[in-house]
Amino acid sequence: MPFIQITIAEGREPEKVEQLISEVTATVSDVLGAPKENIRVLITEVPTTHWGIAGQSISKRKEESK
Repeated sequence: MPFIQITIAEGREPEKVEQLISEVTATVSDVLGAPKENIRVLITEVPTTHWGIAGQSISKRKEESK
């Protein structure tokens, strides 16, 4: 039973997260030959204040790029 974990920054539309789950499931099914019913996908959304890139949070980087 494939179990896929994906970590993304929060803020995406629920429809996009649903699409991600669907498309990852289809891809894993195609590549591994696993039935879709056996595939699990866990999406973890991290607050942008808790995700750092190059020493700054995503939130701070967004503020500075405005």
